Amino acid sequence: MSFASLKYQRQSKASRSYVTSTNNSKESHSTTIPKPIHSDDPNTSPPSNGGTVYHGIPENVEVRVSEISGRGLWAKNLIKAGSVIISLRPCSFALASRCLDSHCSSCAAASDSGLLRCTGCHTVRYCNTTCQTNDWSLHRPECSALRKWAKSAPSKNLSVPSDAVRCLGRILWQKKKEGFDSSWSKEIDALQSHRHSLQPRVVENNTHLAHSLVRYLGLSSPGELSEFGISSAGDLADLISRFVTNTFALTSPSLTPVGASVSPLVALFNHSCDPGAVIVFPRSSRNPAEEPQMQVIALRDISPNEEILTSYIDTTLPRSLRQAALKETYDFTCQCELCHDDNKIDPRESIWCPKSCGGMCPAPSDESEIYQCVKCRAVVATPGFIIDALRIGQEALEKATSIQDTDHDRALQLTTNIIPILVSAGLTPSCHPLLALIGLHKSFLLSSLSADIAQELLDETIRTAAKHYMGLSVILCDGHPVRAVALAELGKLLAVDEPHPVTSPPTNIAFPPSGPPRLKAAYETLVRARHELIIGFGRNNDGGELGRNIRETVVSLEKELGVWTQGIHNTLQDLLNSSQK
Repeated sequence: MSFASLKYQRQSKASRSYVTSTNNSKESHSTTIPKPIHSDDPNTSPPSNGGTVYHGIPENVEVRVSEISGRGLWAKNLIKAGSVIISLRPCSFALASRCLDSHCSSCAAASDSGLLRCTGCHTVRYCNTTCQTNDWSLHRPECSALRKWAKSAPSKNLSVPSDAVRCLGRILWQKKKEGFDSSWSKEIDALQSHRHSLQPRVVENNTHLAHSLVRYLGLSSPGELSEFGISSAGDLADLISRFVTNTFALTSPSLTPVGASVSPLVALFNHSCDPGAVIVFPRSSRNPAEEPQMQVIALRDISPNEEILTSYIDTTLPRSLRQAALKETYDFTCQCELCHDDNKIDPRESIWCPKSCGGMCPAPSDESEIYQCVKCRAVVATPGFIIDALRIGQEALEKATSIQDTDHDRALQLTTNIIPILVSAGLTPSCHPLLALIGLHKSFLLSSLSADIAQELLDETIRTAAKHYMGLSVILCDGHPVRAVALAELGKLLAVDEPHPVTSPPTNIAFPPSGPPRLKAAYETLVRARHELIIGFGRNNDGGELGRNIRETVVSLEKELGVWTQGIHNTLQDLLNSSQK
């Protein structure tokens, strides 16, 4: 599995990273959103950047240092939901190995065919000669490194280094090209490193990555890295730690991870599990040379003098798993409001009322405690059964995730068998691990669809997509990209032509509808999805590439519905005319 996929499992569709100065600024960490902190607040001060100048900061945003959250980015003026806060090209990026044949290594555009392959390394591909020329200054040393790596690889499966290794190589070649005292290099060097407080497993992974990098650069030992400005083992460890801590998943317009990317400016944003902004790659530029464009989009209105916060991890996870992920990778304990509000039930850890009153109970975690419905106060009679179901569900989720690329059928069987057990235990659709399993199950069903699709499989996929969106909509705000993409997927599934439309569906199956009602449901769902996409991927971007595609589908459905409505009108008119003769 690629570095991008591993990072994406922890981060979801909102990327992360934070930075502290090498001199005077305090370490950045999670903060709370409850009230805006104003520029005249004694707990905030102008930034001390240690000589680092960040390029691309818009006029309505500034770097500040807070006693609560350290260094971060703050709104100077009101920022409306759906606004593009920052738009830039990453300082460096590399495609995941599985995407090298299907994506351009210069602009990261996807293409089913027609990409030009480099005749030197036979590894990377480009849209055209323009993209190849734009990338040549970095691909020239990369091309040689890729050839040498492939020649010494023990097997074909290992003939291409990981995206992490290739991205690090590009960073070092760029630093050498720009100069070690350049502003580009200083921004990279100012990224936060946690090498002195890393968990043992992370240290082991970083050590392996360091050795792979040295080999990729064609060196025999870390001592030969001086030409890249690395004079000691500590310098190399800092480079690897900065990269791992501050790397963003490069994603497609539909949020599929396709590589790894680095941006020191975007890395300045601090974390919240209930963020006000999100990081996406909407492919909004008409100029391929500007792609991939990394954009920070406001999810809600952000007040003047309020800190702009993104999420470093998957916010659909329950608090314990979020805190563990943040501690392992970023070495801090989140202090956001979502992590410290014990007065209400978290839908990520909730079950339905045992008396079916419509209320919810906290998901049991200790058999010795009493758990009650917040609405009718009914007591959960079998907490042990639910605790066992949660444990089995988590184990199944981890197993299915680990084998999804190597044994699809077995992974699908796992999710098919476990989801009903969790539902019978009373877990709500938003509860972990049920929500994650439903999402994984949906991805398996989608990959099973083909041109010769069966009606039953299509309907099951639609129902699963609806359940997935239902769970996400409870947790994520209106317009969150993850939620918006899930709704768009549901709408597109409803718009698929039915192989065998059911004229009289069984009374016990109300969804999905069949025939014209399904077409109408598809239209209404995609209209809602477009509204959410415009927020999550930027109003000025028209919702990004996905938003524009959905707009075209909506227009097509409008025409189809118009033809159907006109046909009904004509038929009724013919019947009326016949009856009058």
